Amino acid sequence: MDKQAANKRMLGVAVPVGALRTKSGIGVGEFSDLADFALLCRKMKLGLIQILPVNDTGFESSPYSSLTAFGLHPLYLSIEGLDEYKTISTSVKNRIKAAREKFDSYKRFNHYEVLKEKLGICREIYEAGKAQIAASVLPWVEQNAWVKQYAVYRRLKDKNEQKSWKDWSEYSSVTSADIDKLWNDKSLRDEHFFWVWLQQALDNQFAKASKAIQDAGLIMEGDLPILMNEDSCDVWAHPEIFTQGLSAGAPPDMYSPEGQNWGFPIYNWEAQEKDNFSWWRRRLKCAEKYYQAYRIDHVLGFFRIWASSHDDYSSALGRFVPYTPVTAGDLKKLGFDKGRIRWVSQPHIQTGEVWDALKFNWGSQYTEEELKTAAEKVFSRALLRIDNEELWIFKKKIKGEKDIDALKLHPAVRNFLMSKWKDRLFIEYQKGRFFPTWYFRNSSAYKSFPDNEKNALEELIGKRKAKSEKTWAKLGMKLLSVLVESSPMLPCAEDLGAVPACVPRVLSKLKILGLRVIRWFRAWDKDGQPYVPFEEYPQLSVCTPAVHDSSTLREWWEREADQEQFSGFLGVPSLPKIYNPGTAKVILSKTASSRSRFRVFQIQDILHLSNNWYSENPADERINVPGTANEFNWTYRLPAAISEIAKDKELILSVAELRKIKPVKKQ
Repeated sequence: MDKQAANKRMLGVAVPVGALRTKSGIGVGEFSDLADFALLCRKMKLGLIQILPVNDTGFESSPYSSLTAFGLHPLYLSIEGLDEYKTISTSVKNRIKAAREKFDSYKRFNHYEVLKEKLGICREIYEAGKAQIAASVLPWVEQNAWVKQYAVYRRLKDKNEQKSWKDWSEYSSVTSADIDKLWNDKSLRDEHFFWVWLQQALDNQFAKASKAIQDAGLIMEGDLPILMNEDSCDVWAHPEIFTQGLSAGAPPDMYSPEGQNWGFPIYNWEAQEKDNFSWWRRRLKCAEKYYQAYRIDHVLGFFRIWASSHDDYSSALGRFVPYTPVTAGDLKKLGFDKGRIRWVSQPHIQTGEVWDALKFNWGSQYTEEELKTAAEKVFSRALLRIDNEELWIFKKKIKGEKDIDALKLHPAVRNFLMSKWKDRLFIEYQKGRFFPTWYFRNSSAYKSFPDNEKNALEELIGKRKAKSEKTWAKLGMKLLSVLVESSPMLPCAEDLGAVPACVPRVLSKLKILGLRVIRWFRAWDKDGQPYVPFEEYPQLSVCTPAVHDSSTLREWWEREADQEQFSGFLGVPSLPKIYNPGTAKVILSKTASSRSRFRVFQIQDILHLSNNWYSENPADERINVPGTANEFNWTYRLPAAISEIAKDKELILSVAELRKIKPVKKQ
């Protein structure tokens, strides 16, 4: 699709493929269901369908934890849509029927169970017809060279009981020649071809669904996660384009005070530039077979990424990469000698603090001798004394929070040491190169300085940040230009979080749509932190009242929102406290009036325009709760089959009316 074709204002819906329900599915939405969903969207007068990532994540339910940048998830395969389905045995048909009856009763789908059963069924079908399948997949392999590495990786992952490639007994480190040798091994051909056959079928089904969406007059927006799982085919086969010594994440904020440590490697942009970013160009080429627009997940990572040590659980001691460092020379110019540089870059612990941490939490059943033994264990295992002072620093062998845990100390002192580990003004991430910690003003070192030294440090840190901003702007422009010029797909950026000032400028220059989530798009520096009026939303943006990582509008309204302030912002002060279709209509209508080019609603928020689709507990309608790992996340399903929802004429009419709403004009 030409980017210009998406220049008109458009209403859209965001829905995970797995959430779709039809009578032909097996407990989870499938690519073929998108065709039925497109017909419903056309009735609703919607113009865009936005989906979550659909790359293979194996048995990990998060769609942002990909095993491959190119392969699609077998979870979304329609078994009845396979060419081989018409020749399968009665026993396999019975197995499919039993699986459908079992899984369709689940309110949320079980990622592990459904995937395991679908793969088992596919294995049976493949084994029965692999002789004929082999001949049919070879031409497809020639057009999709990435699948060789993927198939070899998936076979080895199965052989190693789904362990990370880092834990494999062999082939944990490979060359392209090693992979070619395994691919060409005739004794392994059947296993490799199984994964190729699945990918060919997934490709055919997804491409067919994409065409059906376009035939219905809609465009489909995909989601490209910026990062790859460390345990992925791409990191395994192409380690040179990643920096695996650091873990990507997000800095601390009001929702995650210790930041987010995602455990994904960061990119080695210098290495990628040597071949003109061919990996990214291939990735976009693959995606444009299905999408006409795409969401760039965590676009800030193209400017700078928040990176933490693998030795830490949290990312409170993370740093931006790239960054212009504060150097030892900078600190010496401020009058800092070796001892004071150590004071600002390493936590210092007084002897009495260790005793106090133990005494405060020590049960009365313990003797003084036992208390002394516990304290001596802390000093001998974790700490190094400074000269003859009652002052200690961590031993050099302690590299992070995981090392503190490994000491097996009393919980009271363990928690104390975890807290002290973060108590520093700077991180010395390389010898003589320093980064200010996120909470540097709360550090004991910073608090110990007189105002004149605090001011000098603030000035130095400010200069380095300003210089880094120029680096970020240059890098972001270079990398995002590669994406824009490499594909006709329309790019939409997820630019949430601690956004550098250069980001909106670069996005605007490249005509990349930014993201505006109403509840977070506020004038945070003003009294009362007012919401930004809809007439001030940039045209180059996607406006939405909720995203997959947030509560739905209904849950937010009833449990999180300042209802009085938000009602005043909307100009409708009489909104009821309990969410209902009337409330939904007001909020969605106001959202539809924003100046943003795309106004996109989660499917749950659209369904709330009708009384028929309310869950008893609004929390049950969430897609994901960040910072948690459980079977709930990423397993949302529609409350009924698409065909049943399509009968709700009141709902369809209510959604269609949103399209008539014109943008509010700037005053």
